[in-house]
Amino acid sequence: MIVARTTRARILSKLKAKQRAKRPIMIASAGSGLVAALLESAGVDCVNTFSGARLRANGWGTMTMLWPILDANAQTLRYTREDILPAMKGDAFVCACLNPNDPLKDMRMVLEECRAMGVESVSNIGPSISYVDKGSNIRRVLESAGITLQAEVDFLKLAREMGFVTIGLAFDEEDSCKLVAEAKPDIFCFHAGTTKGGRRGFDSGETIAETAARTESANRKLRKLKQDVLLVAHGAAMETPEDAQFVLDHTSCDGFWTGSSTERLPIERAVTATAKEFRELSFKGRKAR
Repeated sequence: MIVARTTRARILSKLKAKQRAKRPIMIASAGSGLVAALLESAGVDCVNTFSGARLRANGWGTMTMLWPILDANAQTLRYTREDILPAMKGDAFVCACLNPNDPLKDMRMVLEECRAMGVESVSNIGPSISYVDKGSNIRRVLESAGITLQAEVDFLKLAREMGFVTIGLAFDEEDSCKLVAEAKPDIFCFHAGTTKGGRRGFDSGETIAETAARTESANRKLRKLKQDVLLVAHGAAMETPEDAQFVLDHTSCDGFWTGSSTERLPIERAVTATAKEFRELSFKGRKAR
């Protein structure tokens, strides 16, 4: 197996061309090689890997990656190397979503490992401190222990200096603005919240119009900070293709990022429906012997 290689220049050239042609950029998560191959064959621009996607492939929700039972970076690096990259042809690029607050790893070495395996894009969502509500006791404790958004900003700055395509992500306008202003990522995703639907989704009760409005409110501020940043939407009420179309129609986003919407939910629906069809089979057509 020889994994296909790409470069920052090639990735950005393709994405900018889509932007000029007014064609939406699509990033999609994959927790297995099969899903990655199917996403690539469907024409996605970027397949992203992270511990939450790997756990979703096992039937868990994304947020289980926050529980301290695994080494998120080790898991992401291993399955990206062993499962994802060997399954892909190189038509889509891979973004590894990493944990910049890992206390046991030098993130420069982690980035060098990514490059060695053929990954030329990284993000700060593996997981991010942004998952933890501001003002909560656990957020205050984490920050006092040195788990901070600043570490994620510094990681993205380092990745950019090393020539990676950087994809920033945050959950509210304050963190989004800080990240874009300081790290200057090539792509930024305003994370509107955990995607609703299916066995492990979370429905906050927000409508797709509200998700789009919150996303666009952040977009307006972010474009003032970095005019050429590519903006993508993700999460909350954006569950279906129709939802994503609504977001494209009602925001200035250059595209969208799907996770559960093109991974967990389709697998749940397809496997359940097909298995039920098989389960309904009988011996009714067999002739008596």
